[in-house]
Amino acid sequence: MDQDRYRPAAGIMLLNRDGRVFVAQRLDTTLDAWQMPQGGLDPGEDPQAGALRELEEETGIPARLVEIVARSRGELRYDLPAALADTLWRGRFLGQRQVWFLMRYLGTDGEIDIETPHPEFRAWKWAEARELPDMIVPFKAELYRNVLSEFADYLPPVT
Repeated sequence: MDQDRYRPAAGIMLLNRDGRVFVAQRLDTTLDAWQMPQGGLDPGEDPQAGALRELEEETGIPARLVEIVARSRGELRYDLPAALADTLWRGRFLGQRQVWFLMRYLGTDGEIDIETPHPEFRAWKWAEARELPDMIVPFKAELYRNVLSEFADYLPPVT
């Protein structure tokens, strides 16, 4: 495995006061798929700083409105389908290697604004954590199962 063929990135599992997870639908697809905030790291950028930057860029939520609860023990990866790998990021990467952060949202729903200067999402909602692997595009389902496993001790019990 060539680490350089995987784009360094950070992901955020953002929980509200009820233990539900923030998910959003991307603008660049018509699929009925929902994802958690995530994005690439700038060269030399610390993963935590990158996660907080991505969160604000994608949701309008500033760092002061979140509490970092946990960080993944290592990087979690996903592979792009071959058709996407050839076109996305000019074919440079096979997928992403992400450091994930579990964060607690301290604000109100009214403080979330996906109509950012460079919007990425068309809709958002709070979802049950157990639903996440079924909501994401299929090639990221295993990644989401791994994120759930990574943060299982902090998530509300399944009822």
